[in-house]
Amino acid sequence: MSPGKLILVPTPIGNLGDITLRAIEVLKQADVILAEDTRTTSNLLKHFSIDKKTIAYHQHNEHGTTPKIIEMLLSGQTIALVSDAGTPGISDAGFLLVRSCIEKDVHIECLPGATAFVPALIISGLPCTRFCFEGFLPHKKGRATRLNELKEETRTMIFYESPHRLIKTLEQFCEAFGAERKTSVSRELTKVYEETVRGSLTEVLEYFKSKTLKGEFIIVVGGKD
Repeated sequence: MSPGKLILVPTPIGNLGDITLRAIEVLKQADVILAEDTRTTSNLLKHFSIDKKTIAYHQHNEHGTTPKIIEMLLSGQTIALVSDAGTPGISDAGFLLVRSCIEKDVHIECLPGATAFVPALIISGLPCTRFCFEGFLPHKKGRATRLNELKEETRTMIFYESPHRLIKTLEQFCEAFGAERKTSVSRELTKVYEETVRGSLTEVLEYFKSKTLKGEFIIVVGGKD
């Protein structure tokens, strides 16, 4: 029997109108859909009238689940992988499964589509010809070391951060990069309450100190001159 294939499918980061026609087609044709959160994905599937079996696949269970998924692929199934929002594999589970598929000669496809950091970078007003994507910094161990390594980075830097850690992270950036370093912070991209705040790290920090913080944040920081 010929092996199946794994298809990584980007989903909207907020506005459901951003899904592609090809993504809808792949989700309808897949035998199984791997989802970061099956409840979140079920709402997406229901919106587009897609009735498919979903299996939870996320950073907390990927090591235990991947061998079973590989068996399903080798048996000839077509499996789609989605995250809650954006492109799977970008700060979400996906790398381990892709690597395992390569080792087993399973065909892999990745559809182009939404990912939060691209629009945040483009509307930041900071140089985007060269940049580095850092995603989520380590919460504790290795965090200070990574920030110290980035002090000399000349490219524009992109970070993801949760609302409950945003203020602390901006304070650490002020200390590591200098309070006057230019930055842009975006949240709720493509949604009703989309917001982008630009200025020095100090200015942006003071702004968000007075706000109720909700949604995932994308922090874009200018590189060292």
